[in-house]
Amino acid sequence: MSLPTSSMEGGKRAPPRVGAFFKAEIDPRHGEMILFGCCLSSGLVDSTTYNAYRTFVSMQTGNTIFVGLGASGQEARAYGWVGSLTAIGCFVVGSFLFARLHRMLGARRRGSLMLSFAIQAGLILLTAGLVQGQVVSSVLAGGGNDSDAAGSTTPLWNEEVPIVLLSLQSAGQIVASRTLGFNEIPTVVITSLLCDLMSDPKLFLLRNEKRDRRVIAFALTLVGAVIGGWITKATQQIGPVLWLSAGIKLVLAGVWGFWTTV
Repeated sequence: MSLPTSSMEGGKRAPPRVGAFFKAEIDPRHGEMILFGCCLSSGLVDSTTYNAYRTFVSMQTGNTIFVGLGASGQEARAYGWVGSLTAIGCFVVGSFLFARLHRMLGARRRGSLMLSFAIQAGLILLTAGLVQGQVVSSVLAGGGNDSDAAGSTTPLWNEEVPIVLLSLQSAGQIVASRTLGFNEIPTVVITSLLCDLMSDPKLFLLRNEKRDRRVIAFALTLVGAVIGGWITKATQQIGPVLWLSAGIKLVLAGVWGFWTTV
């Protein structure tokens, strides 16, 4: 005796299918809300890593200048240019890898966006764990930079680990902004954002979405930097800021699971 067709179909299907869920193309509208969270995270992380390692992990313009000063022996910290060069190199590698990830899995598929932000969160979590466990050096967590305090000319090579991890994750943000089509919110660059803001011919119009996004992105990056500075000043540790930033990225990764599709 054959089963009814509806029963057979019911046995074959397990709605909602996991594959279809992750392969669904998300609607990029209002995606700037996710990128605003990335701007806040950038401010938090960059203010903290600069406090600890005199290196930026998101904004590579400053790192380029530090490398240039190091080439002439004028960098303030011995071998400080090494961390800056590491950040630049890892940011480039991260951009390459995250871009390929989106192309391989589907640029705007739910699964690729969730995976991208989960990886970013994981890299920050790993860094926070290493700092919290005192596996890697930290100016604030250690109460002072050993190489500076002792007047040593030998760099602390384990400081390279958080710079590598955090620079890789920062690249994921700008790749996501390009993927979603919000080039006006790069999440890791302020200079071009401010230039584009002031160059906007519609700057003073009452309704201008791109202008509004740029203003909010700048404000949140600044707010993140201020919050990061106050937390590190109060705790004398960089771990709390890293845990906070990782939490933000985890929330953003989860939000993609509820995002509307096209």
